Amino acid sequence: MRRFAGLLIISLALAACSNKGLRDMPHAGNGPNEFMIAPVKPLEEPSSYTDLPTPTPGQANLTDRSAISEGIAAFGGSPAATAGGVPANDGALVQHASRMGVLPGVRQALATEDAKFRKRKGRFTSIRLVPVDRYNQAYKRQSLDAQQEASRWRRAGARTPSSPPAAGISLQ
Repeated sequence: MRRFAGLLIISLALAACSNKGLRDMPHAGNGPNEFMIAPVKPLEEPSSYTDLPTPTPGQANLTDRSAISEGIAAFGGSPAATAGGVPANDGALVQHASRMGVLPGVRQALATEDAKFRKRKGRFTSIRLVPVDRYNQAYKRQSLDAQQEASRWRRAGARTPSSPPAAGISLQ
């Protein structure tokens, strides 16, 4: 019985040292949250101080960066496309994508359904002796093994792109 208790304590101690991953990052302490710090553009001296726009409360500053505009530019798009509306050259794409109808508020609906799903899956997992990744627990049955899927499609005769070797396979 003592051996069993000793093995149980050792296994629980080792399980507590497991890697939690990036999904469980609680904010500990009263210090600043490093994820709330937004980088800004460098300050530039204007050519004329009289030509500056009047400040508007709640509007962006000249030094504020836009992640969306920067992402569009990084992928070769036009940052002017973020001004609002759909650019004329993307009209056909949007029309084709919405041919079956568009659900208004789809993001809100999906977030609500996802919260219900995770709550239902986590009903009996709330009592744990060691910390676990709740996200992986909830979505374990929906995860795919990339190597297994690639080989399944290859056996079916479909053209598949090359993929990196599975973990543990030596290329030598």
